Amino acid sequence: MDWAGLGGRVGPVLGFVVCITVVAELANHLGVFAMVARGAARLARGSVLGLWLLVVLVAVVATTVLSLDTTAVLLTPVVLALAAQLDLDATLFALTVVWLANTASLLLPVSNLTNLLALSSVPGYDAARFAALTWPAALACVLVTVAVLALVFRRSLRGRYRPVPTAPVADRRLLGLATVVCALLGPAFALGVDVLLASAVAAAVLVLACAVTRPSLLTWRLLPWPLVLGVAVLFVVVQYAHDHGLAELLGSAAGSGTSWPALLRLAGLAALGANVADNLPTYLALEPVADGSPLRLAALLVGVDAGPLVTPWASLATLLWAARCRAGGVEVSWGRFALRGLLLVPLLLVSAVTALWLVHG
Repeated sequence: MDWAGLGGRVGPVLGFVVCITVVAELANHLGVFAMVARGAARLARGSVLGLWLLVVLVAVVATTVLSLDTTAVLLTPVVLALAAQLDLDATLFALTVVWLANTASLLLPVSNLTNLLALSSVPGYDAARFAALTWPAALACVLVTVAVLALVFRRSLRGRYRPVPTAPVADRRLLGLATVVCALLGPAFALGVDVLLASAVAAAVLVLACAVTRPSLLTWRLLPWPLVLGVAVLFVVVQYAHDHGLAELLGSAAGSGTSWPALLRLAGLAALGANVADNLPTYLALEPVADGSPLRLAALLVGVDAGPLVTPWASLATLLWAARCRAGGVEVSWGRFALRGLLLVPLLLVSAVTALWLVHG
């Protein structure tokens, strides 16, 4: 096993995970996400449909800029509390978050760990070129997700609510700083700034600010050690399997070429693998069958990013979301979750692959 090569790919990814998690957790403690949710409730002016569309916008932006795990962990309790305060359908808002956490994670490298791995596998690609490649699939996935949610929960989207009262802010200066830091990350990533460097600078700014004014926020719990360890183990296991025949087996199943059927076949296999064995090891196992083709790589990402919506273990974000739902008193029916996922995922795969093929094929 090439430990040096593996470490060269794993190190920056895990470093980014640590830094962006620190940014997201501190931003949450300082009230950024709660402020955005309350602002959305006021902006919607009592319209349930308007509020839901604003939650959709927040979920898409948070996923794109701060990763799907951030959306699942931090936005879920905010929307559940909002739904409880306004007496709205909690399932609608919870499912909106988890579906968009996955399906909106295609646009930028930072949106999903699989995207970061893909970026490192295609020479000459930066965040801007990556977005130029994936935007048709990303747009298709978001639009299809929103359309299916609106259809399934059309009754819950009717009516009006009373505005939520404004909550006090513990430290307005820190809240303002955290808001600016989070807002600047998106443009930095899109402009091609190294994702590890940008997230490390953002984390350092917030850590230093909190160390001066609110040191109680700086605990070891900010660091996602279980996630980092789990991802590192997955890298090693999949690399070992790849070195011992997995590549040949998957290569025969994935086919070749960049025709519409070939791309859909690869995306479908990736989605199936993700729902059976989690999306991250599935990506690592299937990466070689992309044959260095950016278009095939994009189809693979469609499957492993947007496809893990049937089984609970298909995506770490889904498991994190479920834990937050339980903590918020909302029980998740995995049977119903799977049935809804079986409705959504085929539509996502066909629409996203078609969009890719029409634009880049």
